[in-house]
Amino acid sequence: MLHPNDALAALNRPSPRRLPQPRRALVVGAGGSLGSAVMEQLLAQRRFQAVGALVDQPMKAALAGFVAVLEGPQSLHAFDADTALVVFDRARDGFRREAAFRRPMPDALPALAARLRDAGVRYLVVVVPHKPGLLPLALQQGLATLDEAAVAALGFEQLVFMRLPQASTGADIDPVHPLPSKAQRLAHWMLGQLHWMVPQGEQAVRLATVAKVSAALAWQLPAAVSATRVLPSKLLWHAAQQRDVQDTVQAWLSRSPWPAVVAKTKWRL
Repeated sequence: MLHPNDALAALNRPSPRRLPQPRRALVVGAGGSLGSAVMEQLLAQRRFQAVGALVDQPMKAALAGFVAVLEGPQSLHAFDADTALVVFDRARDGFRREAAFRRPMPDALPALAARLRDAGVRYLVVVVPHKPGLLPLALQQGLATLDEAAVAALGFEQLVFMRLPQASTGADIDPVHPLPSKAQRLAHWMLGQLHWMVPQGEQAVRLATVAKVSAALAWQLPAAVSATRVLPSKLLWHAAQQRDVQDTVQAWLSRSPWPAVVAKTKWRL
């Protein structure tokens, strides 16, 4: 039975706007694990006319719908993206091809966002890593000082910050700079067990879920009411329980109740 408060809220909620067609999306930071996963999800949707990645050097595009966009005002304007996703991620060692992709830095976010806005981008999603503990310390500190107010003041029609908190776990040890002694590794592991005390809805989710939610946001933002939003970590956990994250993202953007989580059935032989 529909609750009266839900009915009143639905009456006061603005009707969704129609999505403009055709559309183009641009990913800044497509070289890392998370950035490449976001690219894959955007291309797999096959909803955007083209999906671009900001690069520092020319590269040949072998995938249908993928466009390598050189850094520079002329290239950005020529690609004419209405949506952009800035992904902060750790660079993967040993991947020479991915060195061509532009890697954004936190302290340069306001300037980068301003260039994107000048190039016609109207919808911006800023994505931080789902495992910030794996980032170099300098980048971790930079993420804590993102000038979100300066970016919001640029006048994007839609702006979403995906700041994803996560409890530290033993798996967050940096493989490049491991802890030197057994005692330190043991202490790190013991502290990592505290993640069991974090509420279930605030625990980390798989990288694929973060990428799916990012891609869903990129597609659905034009239909939502203009606003600056911060995506809650609970939404990611909720989306991870669904087969299709589109409904969860749409409900969050429209301030509707999220789809119910269906408990998984355990079969006994």
